[in-house]
Amino acid sequence: MEVVRFWRDVPAPQRGAVLAIGNFDGVHRGHQAVLSQAQVAARAQGRRAGAVLFEPHPREFFDPGQPFFRLTPLPMKLELLAALGLDQAFVIPFEPELAGLSAEAFAREVIAGGLGAAHLVVGHDFTYGKGRTGTPAELTALGGALGFGVDVVAPVAEGGVTFSSSTVREQLRRGEVAEAAEQLGYWWRVKGRVERGAGRGKGLGFPTLNLALERGQELAHGIYAMRVEHRGRRYHAAGYVGASPTFGQGRPMLEAYLLDFAGELYGEEVEVELIARLRADQTFASADELAAQISKDCDHARAVLASIERDDPMRRFPLGRALAREAV
Repeated sequence: MEVVRFWRDVPAPQRGAVLAIGNFDGVHRGHQAVLSQAQVAARAQGRRAGAVLFEPHPREFFDPGQPFFRLTPLPMKLELLAALGLDQAFVIPFEPELAGLSAEAFAREVIAGGLGAAHLVVGHDFTYGKGRTGTPAELTALGGALGFGVDVVAPVAEGGVTFSSSTVREQLRRGEVAEAAEQLGYWWRVKGRVERGAGRGKGLGFPTLNLALERGQELAHGIYAMRVEHRGRRYHAAGYVGASPTFGQGRPMLEAYLLDFAGELYGEEVEVELIARLRADQTFASADELAAQISKDCDHARAVLASIERDDPMRRFPLGRALAREAV
């Protein structure tokens, strides 16, 4: 997938595409419906299919002091878009000039003039322009005047629940990992570089790899069954999200004990999937009591992950299949 990080003076080969436009945080199944419609329209018109997204996320731009739970930081978002088979992505810097454009100016200067879009696909709740005053209906009218078509995708829901990034964030805050995955169409994941920890896990007989959580990632604390990918190989793990209350409060971390693995991954980049929350965080009276519980947690994680390997529900979905790897 070709990535273009500007919107002015876009070269002719990158112009004229069918573009889905939005923030696409999480690239959940509602977003995927918008992106799929762009691909369908592109094939019908013999054009490239792409996405337009904004960086930083507008909520981070307008309120930089408020932590924001990003489901998919930009590198991961681009990986997911590529996995869906898009031809190109425009990453537009969200800066004061862009934020100050009226809805009409945004459509004229950015969409028609800058990107040269032949056709747009947006969600039913898409807003744009200064003050987020632009609506899909207004965009459709502007497109008619400026020379691009517009498709508006209706809300996508299942079981009475509409797919949305806000819903996924709330589910993850509550530890509802399976419910979040059903919205996303893949297991939610976090990527980072392994840090050196305090060594407590190793002292208990369960050495862990440690990842600092991004600012705003408000995951429910507790014990999880996880899968950890490193250099194309995936490992089963029992993991912890929290601040280690038994040893005194610290900054929230993600810790993962890789089952049946020997070695060190300090400094390596890994990707961790959350598969199931096994229990809530708790305080133990002693290190021995904690170690005994960790052993039980590992057995529980093994059973959960073995079941998932036999019948992974995310393989029902395009991204779940695209991201699947066999565990070692």
